[in-house]
Amino acid sequence: MSKILIVDDEHDIRSLIGDILENEGFAVHLAANADECLNFLNTEEPDLIILDIWLKDSRMDGIDILKIVKRDNSDVPVVIISGHGNIEIAVAAIKQGAYDFIEKPFNIDQLMVVVGRAIENSKLRRENSQLKRKEQPLAKFLGSSTSYRALKSQVDKVSKSNGRVLLSGDSGTGKEVIARYIHSNSTRARAPFVSIACAGIAPDEMEEVLFGRETTERGVELGLLEQAHGGIVYFDEVADMPLGTQSKILRVLVDQHFVRAGGTDRVRVDLRVLSSTSRNLVTEIAAGRFRQELFDRLNVVPIYVPRLQDRRDDIPLLSRHFIEVFHNTQGFAQRILTEEAAAVLQTMTWPGNVRQLRNLIERILIL
Repeated sequence: MSKILIVDDEHDIRSLIGDILENEGFAVHLAANADECLNFLNTEEPDLIILDIWLKDSRMDGIDILKIVKRDNSDVPVVIISGHGNIEIAVAAIKQGAYDFIEKPFNIDQLMVVVGRAIENSKLRRENSQLKRKEQPLAKFLGSSTSYRALKSQVDKVSKSNGRVLLSGDSGTGKEVIARYIHSNSTRARAPFVSIACAGIAPDEMEEVLFGRETTERGVELGLLEQAHGGIVYFDEVADMPLGTQSKILRVLVDQHFVRAGGTDRVRVDLRVLSSTSRNLVTEIAAGRFRQELFDRLNVVPIYVPRLQDRRDDIPLLSRHFIEVFHNTQGFAQRILTEEAAAVLQTMTWPGNVRQLRNLIERILIL
């Protein structure tokens, strides 16, 4: 059932339009002013907005709301309602991104034709947005050992859910590969996967990188959370996130919205959050470096990723996979890994885990 938001300061008009559309099978929400409209948009995204240009006793008029919708909910079509004396303004609204306009007074047939076309346009735009997204290749999460099978069983169970997952384990064990595997096998597979390296962002830049910013010189600059809207955001080495940012991320997890740096409007986001750490977060909490409340929110499904030395039976399979990857991506000769060479690799120590094995295979192929 398509959702339509009707924004008009005149009670009779918004109720009339609402009754007509409800009788046609649409789900309708009514708003009398800018605040009611934006509050709704911060909780869910409609399929269509019917918006009056003049909103009495409202802090924004229809044009101001239109600009916000086109900025934050660009796939949602907006149909402008205008009085006879406002046609020029309505035409200007079309130039600023409105789908169409209806002049008051209007008849039911005219309304339904415009609404039908706008809803169809909404569906097409969403489908096109999905098709245009660069589809990530399925993440290769490989193995055959007992440790691998137990790990994969856990990962497969959480992939189809919307629950938050905290991946823990030594550096280089493949936590991001698992995060991408979860994304590829989730209901959000066609939506973005945004990886955020918490250790690689300067503390004083973290909030602008995550939440974006608004300036008079450069306008709106989207942050990584906004870019991940509808998909999955992955916090790599979440223990390196500054304490001040941790509290703000906590609020995003609770409220599903935030305010850009330098801005005033709330930005609604629909995100699934995955995170990873190579540190003991309980120890970090005791030392005052990590917030207990954030840990509780992130640690809904904890998954430990074992070290390579605990899954030595997987080393031959992983090695052959890396040989094939480097052959396909860098043109290296596709050498054969002998049983003797595989046995030697299985006896070695791997403090750098799967990453160290991958680097060794690349070095051997180069030399």
